[in-house]
Amino acid sequence: MTSPLTVRALTAADAPAYRAVRLTSLQNDPAAFISTAAEFAARTLPDVAERLAPTDLAVTFGAFAEAELVGLLTVARESRPSLTHRANVFGVSVLPAARGRGAGGALLEAGLAQIRTWAGVTVVLLGVTETQHAARRLYERYGFTVWGTQPDAVQDASGATLAEHHMWLRL
Repeated sequence: MTSPLTVRALTAADAPAYRAVRLTSLQNDPAAFISTAAEFAARTLPDVAERLAPTDLAVTFGAFAEAELVGLLTVARESRPSLTHRANVFGVSVLPAARGRGAGGALLEAGLAQIRTWAGVTVVLLGVTETQHAARRLYERYGFTVWGTQPDAVQDASGATLAEHHMWLRL
């Protein structure tokens, strides 16, 4: 029997576990992310901890199987006055061993619940590369729809490019 998953907002104290999961995700599935593993690995642990601390504009959630961090999701609200009605979802990942247990959905639910506490937010945006079929299906289950696709949006080290689907959800 698998252990139940729990989701909570991460804090600076979670930086070592966050750093390990994020780096593993970037290494295992580079096509899913804009950041590269090398870029992220260059960040110091204090820098990671500082960026991980929840603020009025951004919160990172972690999914845990018992005490082990197995998934990540960040939500961020736009701060410019003409954009404060928008929030973004990014940095979503679930370790391969934890997939198929509802971690992605639990993380997305936590992120959307946080966004709904931000007064005036009416639109949630995210991007998903064309190879991330399971992620796109997850977002569609929660009501996100594609509003546009950017060809050649992401380029890997070999020069190969991927399209990125831009998705949105009206709250």
